[in-house]
Amino acid sequence: MAKLWKKTKEKLHPAIEKYTAATDPVFDMEFFLFDVEAVRAHAKGLSRIGILSKSELRKLISGLDELVTDFVAGKVGITPEDEDCYTVIENYLVTHVGEAGKKINTGRSRNEVVTMVRLYMRDHLASLTEQCVRLAGQFVDYAERYKNIPMVGYSHTQQAMLSSVGHYMAAFAESLLDDAEYLKMTGRHINKSPVGSAAGFGTSIPVDRMFTTKELGFAAVQMNSLYCQNSRGKFESAYMEALVQIMLTFGKFANDMTLFTSQEFDYFAVDPSLTTGSSIMPHKKNLDAFEIMRGNVSVVVANQLMVKDVAKNLLSGYNRDGQLMKKPLLESTNIVADSIEVAGVMLAGLAPKPESIRAKIQTGIFTADIANAMVVKDGVPFRDAYKIAAGMDAGDVDLMRNIATKKSLGAPGNLDLAAYRRRIRKAI
Repeated sequence: MAKLWKKTKEKLHPAIEKYTAATDPVFDMEFFLFDVEAVRAHAKGLSRIGILSKSELRKLISGLDELVTDFVAGKVGITPEDEDCYTVIENYLVTHVGEAGKKINTGRSRNEVVTMVRLYMRDHLASLTEQCVRLAGQFVDYAERYKNIPMVGYSHTQQAMLSSVGHYMAAFAESLLDDAEYLKMTGRHINKSPVGSAAGFGTSIPVDRMFTTKELGFAAVQMNSLYCQNSRGKFESAYMEALVQIMLTFGKFANDMTLFTSQEFDYFAVDPSLTTGSSIMPHKKNLDAFEIMRGNVSVVVANQLMVKDVAKNLLSGYNRDGQLMKKPLLESTNIVADSIEVAGVMLAGLAPKPESIRAKIQTGIFTADIANAMVVKDGVPFRDAYKIAAGMDAGDVDLMRNIATKKSLGAPGNLDLAAYRRRIRKAI
């Protein structure tokens, strides 16, 4: 297909074509349908201002419908010669619709790639939010089921105080609900339309930006046409930060479970279908999924830094450097979506081992409870009680009674799981 920007018969050097197109033809396949929606809205806008007749609009909309069908069926792709989906869409319409296809990008620049990326981010923020909320519900169910199983709580990687499996799992439920709220907040922040900003400097074509904003479901117009380009990288970075928050939740869970399922801890049994093995040690059952999940935290964090680094200190306006943000954006989105699914599968395959957990509990973790009892029952100042308790032996402790004494909101004896369920119902 012909390059839309080509004005002479001179042929682009193959090395330059390969280097500049790079992986864009691959990544733009992910954005393709979002760009089609942007083109559809733009076409309707052109018809409103008389650039397209009603007949031409009908033909173009029909052509876009056919394009979507062909794309989904695998009949349409992007080659290095095409460079991007913008070119493929226009050339397809010219071929299938005719002269009207040549009008489709009137007042619209290839630089408006920012639109399809923003639509992609908006769509995935919504779907990832729903997935986080549903996984939070799974953690709440797990916490409810095992809230009465005592478990050691750690501070400085040392046994600290008595907790419970329910208390531990509820922490991840709340973390995921906060992550979902962060996703929603990010969605509201980026839900602004750059459509009609053209190459960053507006256009003499009297496009109706308010119309295309509503047509694409954006909450507001991103007004300054130059800022539409300057925000590229800023909005992607905000999106990536939301993804990082989810991965930080998973990184802690994955790291904990890698330890808690080891022979040394032996707190949880794992469904064998969730483990891999060693090629040389017959006894090994490895939690590779958690190790990969833990490592992927670093990948997503690095990808966010890559986006920021590419975007920083560029001259105001469109710069081709922005093309390099697509890979980290797409890769991170897929990592997070896969991690949410895998976390749910792994959680379902974990079962607490109460006797093994109890056997690991050291009596020293009850000294804080002894000190607190002196304060409440005997009126001893806490610092004095602290010193007295430090040298005392707790003896045999009723673990369930001990957990029940932790009544402050959110403590092991007062999980208030119903509050999480209310948040989940509200979010869904």
